[in-house]
Amino acid sequence: MPGLLRGVARTAVVAGTATAVSGRVSRRQQGRWAQQESQEAAPPPPAPPAPAQQADDMSSKIEQLKQLGELKDQGVLTEAEFEEQKRRILG
Repeated sequence: MPGLLRGVARTAVVAGTATAVSGRVSRRQQGRWAQQESQEAAPPPPAPPAPAQQADDMSSKIEQLKQLGELKDQGVLTEAEFEEQKRRILG
């Protein structure tokens, strides 16, 4: 009888250990899958503007700055207002 009891106890320990390890592996896999899904679900970063768009954008900014300079020269804008608008345009 002691041999049988020892065998049953050993089986229980092995089964318990296997269950614990299996559960841990399962949780790790689920965590990795969740991480992969969140990375896949994230929208791709916006594409950089094309060189033609950059040139057009820069031309637009230069034109806006010229208009601001004219308004400042005419006395419509104060120096502080001019600087604030310039910062907004130049981003």
